[in-house]
Amino acid sequence: MTNSTFDSADRVAAGTVPASLGRVKSATDIRQRFKRHPREFLLAGIVGVLVVVLTGWLLFHHQPAKTPAPQPIPVSAAKALVQDVPVSITALGAAQAWTSDTILAQVNGKLLSVDFVEGTNVKAGQLLARVDPGPYLAALTQVQGALQRDRALLAGARVDLARYQALVVQGAVSNLIYGDQLALVNQDEGIVLLDEGAVANAQINLDRCGITSPISGRTGVRMVDPGNLVTAGTVNSSTTSGTTGSTTSATGIVVVNQIEPIAVTFSVPQGDYERLSELSDGFRKPLTTLALSEETGALLGTGELSIADNRVNPTTGSVEMKARFPNTSDRLLPGQFVNIQLTLQTLSRVVTIPAAAVNQGPNGPYVYVIGPDKKVLMRRIKVGVTQGEIAVITTGLKAGEIVVTDGQMSVVAGSMAKVGAPAPVERSAP
Repeated sequence: MTNSTFDSADRVAAGTVPASLGRVKSATDIRQRFKRHPREFLLAGIVGVLVVVLTGWLLFHHQPAKTPAPQPIPVSAAKALVQDVPVSITALGAAQAWTSDTILAQVNGKLLSVDFVEGTNVKAGQLLARVDPGPYLAALTQVQGALQRDRALLAGARVDLARYQALVVQGAVSNLIYGDQLALVNQDEGIVLLDEGAVANAQINLDRCGITSPISGRTGVRMVDPGNLVTAGTVNSSTTSGTTGSTTSATGIVVVNQIEPIAVTFSVPQGDYERLSELSDGFRKPLTTLALSEETGALLGTGELSIADNRVNPTTGSVEMKARFPNTSDRLLPGQFVNIQLTLQTLSRVVTIPAAAVNQGPNGPYVYVIGPDKKVLMRRIKVGVTQGEIAVITTGLKAGEIVVTDGQMSVVAGSMAKVGAPAPVERSAP
């Protein structure tokens, strides 16, 4: 068998020549078959061309699948600003009345009236209550009568003494009688002095029937009603019993608190005490003190610190301080807890960012900085001081750079950030 015969057979087996053409032995045989079956040869050629074209297209136009671009991470951010920052000491303080008086009765008797409105301001010397003056008026009348009687006796004794003195000169009366009369005059003078003291005491007791305020301040809720019997020094007393006996404590008629001005006491560590003492020249110069609301942080008053305790508490290692506030708006009341802020110095024109933007790492503090292309960069910084929500940055940042304040857990260096207009850093008003 010739090579052409084998070639024809292979082509039939490969499918490039239709099987209906049969086996060919020579080129002449192929031409004869093409004349008999032209459409089958044309179809085989078209199929071959299509296979070649499809193979070339797949080889030259196939592209690998594209990797989707990373999505930007939403974060909150703020711009670093240059501003003045006050360095302050903060402490928890308690307001107390500058002076506080519990009003007690000074004489015994029936309480006739309460002459003040609860919760209102009163002046020093203003009438607050009245005790029945009847018994004391009667006592005053009695001692006044005794005084008048004894003064008359004294006057008569002095007349007799003058007469005896003239008779002694004439020798009509002995010196013994004159001496007795002189002693009687001295005795009557002493009795008159006793009577005058009794009158003064009765007048004082009568005056004490009207109970007045010793200070200017604000009254509280009254603790006794008219009609009750009161005792000097105690009123509406409560008695408690225990294993050691019973005790009686006076509750008073009312408590008057001076709240204009008002005091706020607080404690500072002894290290801060030394700094305050140095700034105030041993507390001879007052230091401006702010009282802030515990709930809202609003400013309740501005006062001056000028009083420091004379010892360090060995248990806490702190020193008690006392500041005076004018409190003209009455926003501070005794017993109220407030936050105290004392400014030590003011850092001028320093770079500041929100304290929330500062992160702590094994190599120290750092921040995430958002560049102009929205790409996140990790930057090491050095924090000077932190005051409230503001951190002062000494190195590592420039004014105007944008730092991430929320969402740091979701970003890494090189991440794309999605952030709105950065909020400026503003120091909250004290």
